[in-house]
Formats: sequence, C-alpha cells, structure tokens
Amino acid sequence: MTVRKVVKMGHPVLLQPASPVESFNTPQLDELVEDMLETMYAYDGAGLAAPQIAVPLRVIIFGVEANPRYPDVEPVEQTVLINPEISFIGKEMESAWEGCLSVPGMRGLVERHKTIHYSGYDQHGHRIERDAEGFHARVVQHEVDHLDGILYPQRIRDMRNFGFEDTLFAESSRSEDSPC
Repeated sequence: MTVRKVVKMGHPVLLQPASPVESFNTPQLDELVEDMLETMYAYDGAGLAAPQIAVPLRVIIFGVEANPRYPDVEPVEQTVLINPEISFIGKEMESAWEGCLSVPGMRGLVERHKTIHYSGYDQHGHRIERDAEGFHARVVQHEVDHLDGILYPQRIRDMRNFGFEDTLFAESSRSEDSPC
C-alpha cells in the first residue's frame, strides 16, 4: 500500500475521459484500490478518482466518517465504485462549496442534483446499486466528473464564488465543504 502523488489541475490525465475497467478481482486492481484508499485518507479526502493519481481508469472511491475536513457532514459508507453510472432522481438541485485534492487550497460554489441513483461494481465484480442524496450524492457526482475529464471549477456558474479557501472562509466555518 502506497500513498500516491495527487496530480493537479493542468495535468493532461485530468482532462480526458478514463477507460473502463475490463478485468475484476485482479492483483493490479486490488493494489490500485488499496493505494487509492491510502492516498484519500492521507489527504483527508472524502473521495478520490483514479485519474487523480494519474491512472486513467474508471475507478472511484469515497467515504466519510470522522474527517477533519468535513466535521459536520453525514457519514458516507466507504465504497469502491468501478465503471459507475449515474441517473438523476427528480429535478431538485442544490448548491454547496466544493474542493478537490487536485485543486488544492481552493473552493467553489457548485450546483448539483440533490438526489441520484448510481450503479457500478466493486473490485471483485459485485454489482452495486444505491440511491443517494445530499453530501453523498455530491461526492459521487464530483468523482464521476473526474472520470469524464471534468473538474469542479468547470461547473461553477459565477466565478465570484471561486477562490482560495483561506480567503473565502476567513470569517466563517468550513462545515459546508464538499468532496474530494
């Protein structure tokens, strides 16, 4: 298990769609997942996509229990999700501040669907299907965006709501922080 370097905005792997995983239950996939988990926890992230560690595969991980970057969010079960698909439940949207390990020190206000259905596979090839709302739904949407070559700043509608977190939140709590 290795903590991997997280690539930053501007790296070409973050700008391209990732390739589907074709083989499950392999030593290589197990090692990738373990390294991703170690990396996510080392950086106090809520999620991580394989492209963020320069691996262009459709693999994401996410989960939050007691995380200092997200002290007030509801727990999200640790999940490995491979070749994910998302569908939106209803039309309700909500805005929240997002950050990203690949865009360190910055936050932006991003509107996303409040409720989603997602599916995919774990590293052993077992099917996963869940409905999610709130922070859970936001984390999944954020991480799946990485697999499609999209970073959260591309989803910010008003660039006045994007900046360095030490400036944006100098007087307020970061309890509304979101993914990654």
